[in-house]
Amino acid sequence: MPEIVLQGVTKRFGPVRAVEDLTARILDRELFVVVGPTACGKTTLLRLLAGLIRPDQGQIYFDGVLVNDLPPRERGVRMVFQGQDYALYPHFEVYHPQRWSNLSFPLKLRRERVAQIRERVGRVVRRLGIPSHLFSRRPGELSEGQKQKVALGRATVLPPKVLLLDEPLAHLDPPSRARAREEIRRLHEELRTTTVYVTHDLAEAFLLGDRVAVMREGKFVQVGTPKEIRDHPADAFVAEFVRAYWEGLRRAFG
Repeated sequence: MPEIVLQGVTKRFGPVRAVEDLTARILDRELFVVVGPTACGKTTLLRLLAGLIRPDQGQIYFDGVLVNDLPPRERGVRMVFQGQDYALYPHFEVYHPQRWSNLSFPLKLRRERVAQIRERVGRVVRRLGIPSHLFSRRPGELSEGQKQKVALGRATVLPPKVLLLDEPLAHLDPPSRARAREEIRRLHEELRTTTVYVTHDLAEAFLLGDRVAVMREGKFVQVGTPKEIRDHPADAFVAEFVRAYWEGLRRAFG
């Protein structure tokens, strides 16, 4: 699984610099969490890593190979998109080994045999706990937690080199979020893929991340382990983020 290196990466949308002169190293097989307020550049960063958009300046390397001009299909990247529908195909059922379906879609594109599709999807549904009675349903008939599992399953049915997760828990209720965090951590440990996870929730970042990057206005203002960021905030912005995190814990647990 690749180590990712960003060197001076900038992406503009008109006068807005969504990502500005960003330099960072994401380690091989690391669960790297990017946390920051809305519109700080988190989703733009994921889209740059996925190859959905190109940087205006700077370089992106996967294991030393420049990927700026590589299309998404040649990067070995899978992405779970933000939003209530998780970019699932609304007219496809969850899974059918012979028809086009959400879980079989990446395998059908590769023209894999039905036996291979059954084997690969079977492994994913067991790992994520997707029950067979959901297979015939379409996304509009699923709960938020069920859709999230199907989206993770589709992204990992072919084990990716890099897994990108854009606020995948944002629409879940608190108990479902807690269960989903455990599932994502377990999935990462099983796959051992390089994972970049985006959230606006610092508590979520601390619970999941091997390392955490705090992002503001297109830049990383601090990168470190959860303990390093909790104990030694780099500036007033990070300190306020950490203070809000402790206040949230105090409210939750009295």
